Amino acid sequence: MDYQVGILGGGPGGYVCALRAAQLGLSVVLIEGGRLGGTCLNRGCIPTKALVKSADLYREMEHAEEFGLFIGEKRVNYGAVVARKDNIVNTLVGGVEKLMKAANIRVIKGWGEFKEVGQISVTTENGVELIQVENVVLATGSVPIRIPIPGADLPGVGTSDEFLEETELPKRLVVIGGGVIGLEFASIYKAFGVQVSVVEMLPTLLPTIDEEIPKRLTPLLKRSGIEIFTKTAVKEIRQEGETLIIQVEDGKGIRDIPADRVLLSTGRRPCLRGIDVQKLGLETDKGVIKVNAQMQTNLPHVYAIGDLIGGIMLAHVASAEGIVAVEHIAGRSVEMKYDAIPSAIFTHPEIATVGYTEQELKASGNIYRVSKFPFSANGKALALGESIGLVKILADHEGVIVGASIMGPQASSLISELVLAIEKRLRAEDVARTVHAHPTLPEAVMEAAHGIDGKPLHLA
Repeated sequence: MDYQVGILGGGPGGYVCALRAAQLGLSVVLIEGGRLGGTCLNRGCIPTKALVKSADLYREMEHAEEFGLFIGEKRVNYGAVVARKDNIVNTLVGGVEKLMKAANIRVIKGWGEFKEVGQISVTTENGVELIQVENVVLATGSVPIRIPIPGADLPGVGTSDEFLEETELPKRLVVIGGGVIGLEFASIYKAFGVQVSVVEMLPTLLPTIDEEIPKRLTPLLKRSGIEIFTKTAVKEIRQEGETLIIQVEDGKGIRDIPADRVLLSTGRRPCLRGIDVQKLGLETDKGVIKVNAQMQTNLPHVYAIGDLIGGIMLAHVASAEGIVAVEHIAGRSVEMKYDAIPSAIFTHPEIATVGYTEQELKASGNIYRVSKFPFSANGKALALGESIGLVKILADHEGVIVGASIMGPQASSLISELVLAIEKRLRAEDVARTVHAHPTLPEAVMEAAHGIDGKPLHLA
């Protein structure tokens, strides 16, 4: 064999897997048709967060007078916003390339095809190369779903991939889909003054998280000026002159929503490009590759990670799965666990969750406790001018933390303490009795933890 490990796909799952393989002393080759970093780094997590920062800063500028600051003319140069985003992405892609080189990992830029166990065929600009590998890790990620509605292929209608390349802001945007990606783009564009409408077929936005959070978030989005249509189906998109007309239907009948651009944000599906599932005999279930807790497929020397296996389609999950896969290849006793997986949503305000939701605990019939603490009672949040939101902690009958949701300032960072608590099966008392610096946002987590066994200290 040429290599002990061959990895198909250089996203956050694939390249982290490669780095860990190199650390373990395994010979490894990484095959990627595009740029290293995959969707997350090039067309997802990182570029959108760069746009989120610009949107947040512009939003703060609009409220500067509340802080005693007076700024002159405020305007958006969206081309410059996008250029900053591109610069950040290029810097990080370059960083990953340097990591590969420093770890002596061979990276082949080309499209890999996996049709025979033990061999990957790679088409590069110089021709076709056959790579012999002892173990294969499939990490080809996912692609956006384009819903099959009339007009979905019209100019001006696109997925997040196309929207991240835009250098001009539309006057009117319709987002089809009220999930994570759709709401992040809705928040970004609204901050820059775009008229935004969100159309969601289900009864609620963000249907997979604790139901209390979207109930609190929806009126905040409406208050910011975003139109929200739930229980609403899109019938068609048609062109009338330079305007796109989105025909929707709800319980009240059919209506038309005009827009200049339409974002299709209805989920993602695994990308099986280059993987001959049938010829290989790989077991799949509804379009995703089946694996065990070691990320092993039904073929002993073939592993699959990330969005390709469905489940929790997040970059950090793919990275963790990649580490588990290659450590198992190296002979270590490991397994992937999903009990303490954080999720962050960069709307305004931010949202972060981990563990069970309250509706899941209710459905299970198990006894549980709930505690909430509002950011309006946190000194640092008030000083920041970001006092909307709360920390919500769920614990079992013994006081062990089993779930948490945060909506408010820096929620994506604050959730880490509760992720660790769930991972290590800490009681709420353990978090409550841990001394937290003052004045800080994490004190809201401490206060919510106090409420599981008693009552928050700073809440009447």
